[in-house]
Amino acid sequence: MTPELSLQNHVATITLRRPDVANRLAPEDLPVLIAHVQQINQMDEVRVLVIRSEGKYFCSGYDISEVKNSQDKGSSFGEMVDTIEQCRAVTIAVVHGGVYGGATDMALACDFRVGATTTEMFMPAARLGLHFYQAGLERYVSRLGLDTAKRLFLTCERLNAQDMKSCGFLTHLLEPDALQDAVNALTETLSAMAPLPLFGMKRNLNLIARGQHDAEAIARDVFQTVQSEDLKEGGAAWREKRKPVFKGR
Repeated sequence: MTPELSLQNHVATITLRRPDVANRLAPEDLPVLIAHVQQINQMDEVRVLVIRSEGKYFCSGYDISEVKNSQDKGSSFGEMVDTIEQCRAVTIAVVHGGVYGGATDMALACDFRVGATTTEMFMPAARLGLHFYQAGLERYVSRLGLDTAKRLFLTCERLNAQDMKSCGFLTHLLEPDALQDAVNALTETLSAMAPLPLFGMKRNLNLIARGQHDAEAIARDVFQTVQSEDLKEGGAAWREKRKPVFKGR
């Protein structure tokens, strides 16, 4: 079954639904995932995207028997992951179980990676004879550092959950029974933020990490928030000791 999109208030959820094959991604999943994120980008009310999966594993990556079909322009694996990284909403990967191969890059593309102590990861590209695509290599280096990227790509070392947290792959690490509460709390926190700075700072931080930021564009984003109704609402709520009601204007 292809990934499913569900919506509730300010939160969208994409669920991987192939637990019988460890949520392995097939060629038909890639355009579906791209379309889901594009739909979310058009919905002003969505502030958070949660990516999760059914069953024991988060995702075992792309079907290696179909790897030649993962490079089609417009629906390639790399384009799918880039689409997730560039999602307007803030993204959370719920890594409750093993994450392997290209799925590690899909998780890295998310802004937060909340993991359980039962998870593990490895990147077997070199063992399989595959050179990873450029954007994925850049993501590993910019988010984990060159030495860690070499360690994972060149040796195909398997990391446990604590190692994943230590190297920066996981942003949060919890016992399995505490995972959902942590995801709910993070989602609630993010959903309560003012949309203009939330989306703008997410985008610009990612660009800064890649050395692709535009100082003038950042200045325009700052000016937009200074002139916004939400800044006035935030100040009023602070003075009145109440929760602000942000409208993204």
